[in-house]
Amino acid sequence: MKTLFLLPILFLSLLSTSCWGVDWDDLVERDYIYYKKFTETPFTGKVSGKKQGEMKNGIKEGEWVEYYEDGQLSYKGRYKNGEELGKWVLYYANGQLKEKGSFGTGRFEGEYFTYHANGQLKEKGSFKNGKKDGEWVQYDETGQLWNKGSYKNGKGEGEWVNYHKNGKLRSKGSYKNGKKEGGWVSYHENGQLWNKGSYKNGKYENDWVWYTEDGEIWMAKTGTYKNGKKVSD
Repeated sequence: MKTLFLLPILFLSLLSTSCWGVDWDDLVERDYIYYKKFTETPFTGKVSGKKQGEMKNGIKEGEWVEYYEDGQLSYKGRYKNGEELGKWVLYYANGQLKEKGSFGTGRFEGEYFTYHANGQLKEKGSFKNGKKDGEWVQYDETGQLWNKGSYKNGKGEGEWVNYHKNGKLRSKGSYKNGKKEGGWVSYHENGQLWNKGSYKNGKYENDWVWYTEDGEIWMAKTGTYKNGKKVSD
């Protein structure tokens, strides 16, 4: 008789753990581990609601999706042991693609793209070991090229160019280990030369000349610099 009495209790106990799902809003996060509210045991099982997926011992595992309040998909991707892994896609509230790329154990890896809310490409490039690497380009909402250059180990390296919204060149020069180095030149939006000179370790160095939009020399700024400071006119 005692055995028969204990069986229903054991059955209910099993149902109350991993085989039952839980709504996302009924979970709390403590030190990166998720728990069902008012419990001290990391949650294992399916999660429903605005965020949907599965957890194992309080950690996200497998395919996950999130939705906006109106039901529009916000993102979809996969976790392994709580870290993003593989392809991920994010969307704006209007349904337009916002971002897509891949993760390698919690770090961006490979090609990466972002988009403006109107669907226009905003940025594209690649990651290596979680850091920007190789050529990257950026565009404004109209599709006009805004910025173009390369990274090495997450820092700007080599020649970079930047453009005004009207398509005219804004600046041109080089980076070394993430800092401006060597000759740089910049232009006003009307195409008039704005300044030209050199950088050393990211700071103004040697002779610099500034111009107004009308082509007049801006004497207050023009002069010789050392370690970023003006030392003579």
